[in-house]
Amino acid sequence: MKILVTGAVGFIGSHAAERLQSLGHDVIGLDNFSDYYSLELKHLNAKALTAKGVTILKKDLRDDNLQDVLPKDIDYIFHFAAQPGISQSSSFQDYFSNNILATKQLIDFAETCSNLKLFVNIGTSSIYGLEAICSEDHAPKPASHYGVTKLASEQLVLQKSREQKLPACSLRLYSVIGPRERPEKMYAKLIASGLQNEAFPLFEGSDKHLRSFTYVDDIVDGVISVIGNEAKVEGEVINLGTEIEHTTQEGIEAVESVLGKPIKLDIKPKRPGDQSRTKANIDKAKRLLNYNPQTTLLESVQQQVQWYKENFY
Repeated sequence: MKILVTGAVGFIGSHAAERLQSLGHDVIGLDNFSDYYSLELKHLNAKALTAKGVTILKKDLRDDNLQDVLPKDIDYIFHFAAQPGISQSSSFQDYFSNNILATKQLIDFAETCSNLKLFVNIGTSSIYGLEAICSEDHAPKPASHYGVTKLASEQLVLQKSREQKLPACSLRLYSVIGPRERPEKMYAKLIASGLQNEAFPLFEGSDKHLRSFTYVDDIVDGVISVIGNEAKVEGEVINLGTEIEHTTQEGIEAVESVLGKPIKLDIKPKRPGDQSRTKANIDKAKRLLNYNPQTTLLESVQQQVQWYKENFY
């Protein structure tokens, strides 16, 4: 199968592209190499993917000429590319253009692909709002520009499914962790802080936040399982993540345990729009995809620490 992965040199997209290539697919990875975070990490990911046989194209989805640079005989599209996370340095225009306009451009391209079996939109638990503990039929209440624009981009994709113009589904991911995690994310920062003897910035009260911290390989298991299950997932929204919750404090303690040392904390003011709780309700994923994430928090942290030491320490 010929598969297009957008956001392919990012955290989760790179793992998905790598896995799909290892399964014998012809994978084209597209990324605009945004400097939102370390380009060093993105080039490191690109190098790893290229070594595995993934074709990497530097291209912005907001450009008008996607049809001129991408092949039309695409079988699957996995759309990871987005302006990520909750960041005060990102404007609403950043979220709007990268999440909504870029997705519309990709949809327009997808409609020219006559072989397309499925357009897989990668959504987020942030769509649900400050507490993401519900099933997929729960009314979304996003509390950030990120959540609002990811909901809008998801609906743009699903609109085409409802119109029967594009086979599509959307997967909402929960608190993904592991090797290649973005530098500003919690575990990447914790590990860097611990190894470099620097203080970790902890938002006030967030130590009590609950999260479905899910290992990236468990997420990829769910993502790629849609292949061959097109009839089951067509038009559906599906949660992917672990049902097990951990507090941020437990996450800190897991990293301290693996590093064998305490981590200094620098308490920061509360961050608006941050979720207080996420707990993945994966009943639908179990039913449709036989989804069953297994990696523990400690195992996840061990893998991420090992990767960080091998590449940055």
